[in-house]
Amino acid sequence: MRFPLSTIATALVLSTPVSASNADDPERILIEGRYLSINESNSVKTPTPIIDVPQSLSIMTADDITERGITSIGEIIDYTPGVNTSQGEGHRDSVVFRGVRSTADFYLDGNRDDVQYYRSLYNIQQVEILRGPNALLFGRGGTGGILNRVSKKAQLDEAFTGYKTTLNTFGGYGAEIDTNTAMTNYSALRVNAMVESLDNHRDFYDGERLGFNPTARVEVNDNTVVDVSYEYINHERFIDRGIPTGQDGRPVEALEDVVFGDPKNNYHELEAHVFRFNVEHQFNAFTKGNVNAFYGDYDKVYSNFYASDYDAQTNVVELDGYIDETVRDNLILSGNLVSEFSTAGIGHMVIVGTEVIQTKSDQFRLNPVFSSTGNDRETFLVQRPIALNGLSGTNAAGDTITTAFTALNDDTRVKLDVASFFVQDEIEISEQLDVVIGARFDRFDIEVFNAKADETRKRTDEEISPRAGLIYKPQENISIYASYSESFLPRSGEQYTDINGNDDQLDPDTYNNQEIGIKWDLAQGLSLTAAVFENEQRSPQVADDNPETLDVITSEINGFEFQITGQLNEDWKITANYSKLDGEIVARTGPTGRSPRELPDNTFSVWSTYQLSDAFGVGLGATYQDESFIDNGNTAVLPSYTRIDASAYYDIRDDLSVQVNIENLTDELYFPNAHATHQVTVAPPINAMVTLVGTF
Repeated sequence: MRFPLSTIATALVLSTPVSASNADDPERILIEGRYLSINESNSVKTPTPIIDVPQSLSIMTADDITERGITSIGEIIDYTPGVNTSQGEGHRDSVVFRGVRSTADFYLDGNRDDVQYYRSLYNIQQVEILRGPNALLFGRGGTGGILNRVSKKAQLDEAFTGYKTTLNTFGGYGAEIDTNTAMTNYSALRVNAMVESLDNHRDFYDGERLGFNPTARVEVNDNTVVDVSYEYINHERFIDRGIPTGQDGRPVEALEDVVFGDPKNNYHELEAHVFRFNVEHQFNAFTKGNVNAFYGDYDKVYSNFYASDYDAQTNVVELDGYIDETVRDNLILSGNLVSEFSTAGIGHMVIVGTEVIQTKSDQFRLNPVFSSTGNDRETFLVQRPIALNGLSGTNAAGDTITTAFTALNDDTRVKLDVASFFVQDEIEISEQLDVVIGARFDRFDIEVFNAKADETRKRTDEEISPRAGLIYKPQENISIYASYSESFLPRSGEQYTDINGNDDQLDPDTYNNQEIGIKWDLAQGLSLTAAVFENEQRSPQVADDNPETLDVITSEINGFEFQITGQLNEDWKITANYSKLDGEIVARTGPTGRSPRELPDNTFSVWSTYQLSDAFGVGLGATYQDESFIDNGNTAVLPSYTRIDASAYYDIRDDLSVQVNIENLTDELYFPNAHATHQVTVAPPINAMVTLVGTF
């Protein structure tokens, strides 16, 4: 289905109401979540109300995360329009933003957080998801959208301690603490910490996560505030890459309980140290500046075996595997200046910023060598468990075999330097009409030493990424917008793995987004947003018939999003989301008729809570995901599913409450995502989590 933007724009204008319940109220009431982390380092970097941002976005606050029993980024995605999860090979967050798969478009307080791991939420104030390419504020990447976590900061003149403990029916448990102390009238210390023991429905699965994040805030004077933060991250978990598909291209439900891996050699370990330093200075009533330093030291290793082929007639599975290590240092220095002023009766909010990034990343991968085959693949009879345990076992022929990680797959040492400059002006033409216009320049220098090939390759890309938006406000509580934005992704990819072959000769892939939407604050606390969009990708490729020339392959993804969130009345709160996506794979010869992988036509979610009394409330939610393809060849299918969730909350006393969150209430067998044809995630059956939330 295609969405002509001009037609939708006309429909939105004609359908705009001429009155609203709060249209005559001259005062704007600040509601939690209505602004994108105002006065914090955040996704839009200027104190702009959501209603004035010409882009689709969603916010989930810390209270929402607790209320819904959410423990992962993936669970937030389940209740967000326009995005869905990918498997991430069982060791990382992986999001599909409007049909564009990403493992690196994650940010922490506006700083790039591109290492592959599962992010914790214990120290997060809110999560912001912006959709559509937008390199102006974030640089390369962000090809389908970005996800920004806003961390909790120390608070001046406040003293509090909050805690949360959880226990689930699989046997997993966790504890979090959040304590803030005002050390003087001008300084404060806040400490967030967590420990979590992981368990689920799959054999061999276990893991532990530790997090420790002290932050300090110092008010140097009335105009200058300094925030300092250190975070220690330690994560370990079993890697489960799911089950294979059968001859019909669908997950083999009879194998739902089989783990296709090695109990001792499917694991992920991450240790990281992250430092953040931020200075904000108010020069005058109209101008403020921000200087930020971010340093992350990451050491990650993961090892896994997984199904690479399956024969249902013989009940034989082929296993492949590898062990992979990444050591990465990220240094990010950034600064911006925001100023509000008027010229000739026209208002301006101008942001000027710069960013410098230095990354060093060593990546090392070894493949196993099976004694029976002399390569990294071997076949086994499907049974529970698979006859591979600790690098030895019995293959499908009944022979005793061993294996060891001895074959070098790749060994790369990456040096990356990025320098950026951007400027954007939010122009208030009148009370009803705003214009946003800006651009960013990025210089991307990468050097990759390939130890296996004993060669060094370099490439420099210089890109200008524009952004423009038009916001029309027939009333203070309604905005109709149209926007255009661009982003790019260098050929070294999200994880800078290599620029081998022709990749050091090709320009980056470029992405642009055209979007028209409406944002309407129906009443205090209730907001509706809707948008249609066209995302276009342009990918230069070496021409088949003449290697000295290029073919530029262009593909599009079109869609529609709808979201309503807020209070229906004093006791009833709701969030409802719907998205429709449509796209087609384009090859050198033109449209193929095939759909991009992991692009469900329709997704829907709703979460609603009702306060039955002052002390007792209940919640009910549902998520629906349409059928999609696992592979770009469209031979393997991820079936559609509907999951029902529920919750109940009870305030034992003012400083202590208990809640129960039930996931998959109807105990449906479903498969939420996949990484490849024979690696399909088996979702948990019905399960519950009990949480105590308290303060002292």
